[in-house]
Amino acid sequence: MRVYIVLFCLIIVVTVNSVFASALPDLKAFAKLPDKSMLTLSPTGKRLAYRDTSEGDRIIVLSLDDGKLISSTELQDVNPSRLIFVSDERLILVAYENERIHNVRYRHNVSAAFSLDLNNFKLHQMLIPGYGILYRQTNVGVIEGFSEDHNYAYMPAYDQQERYNLYRVDLRKKRKPALVQRGTSDTINYFLNKNMEVVARERFNPKAQEHRIQVLEDGSWRDIYEENTPVIRRSFVGLTPDQKHIITYAESSDADQFAYFNMRLSDGRIDKPTFGENQKSVRGRFSTESGQIEGVVYEGFEPDYDFFDQKLSARFKGIAAALPDNTVRIVSRTPDWSKIVMLMEGYQTAGDYILYENSQLRMLASRRPDIPRDAVADVKIDGYLARDGWTIPTLLTIPPGAADKPMPSIVLPHGGPASHDKLEFDWLSQFLASRGYLVIQPQFRGSTGFGPEHRKKGRGEWGKGMQTDLTDAVAAYVERGLVNPERVCIMGWSYGGYAALAGIAFTPEVFRCAVSINGVSDMVEFLKTSRLSYGKYSRSFTYWQNLLGKGESPSTAELEAISPIDYVEHIKHPVLLIHGENDAIVKSSQSSDMYSELKSENKPVEYLEIEDGDHGLNESSARIQSLIAIEQFLEKNLGGNGASSLK
Repeated sequence: MRVYIVLFCLIIVVTVNSVFASALPDLKAFAKLPDKSMLTLSPTGKRLAYRDTSEGDRIIVLSLDDGKLISSTELQDVNPSRLIFVSDERLILVAYENERIHNVRYRHNVSAAFSLDLNNFKLHQMLIPGYGILYRQTNVGVIEGFSEDHNYAYMPAYDQQERYNLYRVDLRKKRKPALVQRGTSDTINYFLNKNMEVVARERFNPKAQEHRIQVLEDGSWRDIYEENTPVIRRSFVGLTPDQKHIITYAESSDADQFAYFNMRLSDGRIDKPTFGENQKSVRGRFSTESGQIEGVVYEGFEPDYDFFDQKLSARFKGIAAALPDNTVRIVSRTPDWSKIVMLMEGYQTAGDYILYENSQLRMLASRRPDIPRDAVADVKIDGYLARDGWTIPTLLTIPPGAADKPMPSIVLPHGGPASHDKLEFDWLSQFLASRGYLVIQPQFRGSTGFGPEHRKKGRGEWGKGMQTDLTDAVAAYVERGLVNPERVCIMGWSYGGYAALAGIAFTPEVFRCAVSINGVSDMVEFLKTSRLSYGKYSRSFTYWQNLLGKGESPSTAELEAISPIDYVEHIKHPVLLIHGENDAIVKSSQSSDMYSELKSENKPVEYLEIEDGDHGLNESSARIQSLIAIEQFLEKNLGGNGASSLK
């Protein structure tokens, strides 16, 4: 398949950066949220919606035929994370907020969905806790599908008896939802066919250690799958296009390989993997409006797509071939896949949205037009051998105009830890590179995306093998002449923040400073908080127990042995702690307690608590504060930022 690139902008690119621009972009250009995000096509492909934060915060809807503005809705109390076009006349906003819930100990991320009528611009919340459903619940933004006339959504929620039911919700006006299917207290998922009829449900009771799939036949439920397990080992995600199977996302029996399998609705028999063979692990999926699975995206530095329809698979191979040196990710598409919006990141781009139509690619918008193309640092796929001979895949972000000599460097481990970095425009690593630092992002053992054995090697290796992989990165790149060993800092977010604190505490001879953003310092307290927040039998608490203890609950002594807060006396070099006040994933006390311990030992430490900040610091102001603190900290502790030659 040939793909032709059309070299003109279609509608909403408003600035073009010269490739000869010489000035460094301002810190705020990296810190602020993308000007345009959440691009979403309407089902007919005639309209395009997106979030625009270039001036204020708005939801824009345009005509793709002529580029004319259809609507501009100012966002006030709603902070959307996703847009869904139901029809050309109606848009759904799925939003998350960090809130305190009555009689609940800690703050939680609460989801909700809002319906926006594009004819009269009225916006209303679709499911409201306490209005026909249980008041105290956190996730009322899940949508299973829409009615054929696009007037109703099908959404699960708990009722006053704490049964997880399926409801029909009117999209046109605020009214109490109508019950479609009554569930149980341990129901966690529903599966609907193309006619929005319930065909199966999923139940999980962690206390009884029962995980089941039941099909609905003549008004009664029949088990087709049952497993006795304290933690969900097999996820069920949707129906196949023929609606005869449920796609199950599971670990292969021989390793930690996550793959997609078909399970027959008739008898529960599970066939060989549908997607996920050849050492590839599935990261995401594509499904129809009613939940039927169409294809998957595999993990790794770059996305790889596979579909039931092999013509679609071939199409994306052609698109990738037409855009060498770039990573292309699917953002939105019409139901028939005739129009596809993609995000292109890579060579000299801070992120461009492009439209595929009729074998042509057209530019739609730039995510960060304030960052000149020549200020985008090159990102190189690399790797090195850890001390036990295991290969650690790595991304290197190289400062623009870097001299051929050892550089001041930042080791930047990712969060998760069951995650991985991607070949994309990463605002934090790009900012650091713009200031003259080489950024090293090791995909330490336990990372996803690089085969089952690589992930499996991370079990029980917090503070151990996962940590030595990071110090081995410094040794490897010092030996290659890229890193100045006297000017190395370790920095990270979430788990990466833990790794930064562990690095400065366990190996002070390697790192000259550390920056922990929303990081964990006390593993004992972290597990305790998880149990109190989610419950002893919750999926979250069980997950952390299994991950930290190789399938068994770790002892207090084992947790203390890997907790940086218990090694404060070993820390010799400066530490910067940054934490969002309202972080619902890692409580801010993890940083404030570490700060207190360091101060009590007269260790060099700074602490910045971001007012109203969440775990992702998903506000421009929070990121600006963080980058200002980081830039000043690195200048002070790595002997200058190394970027003067670039100015």
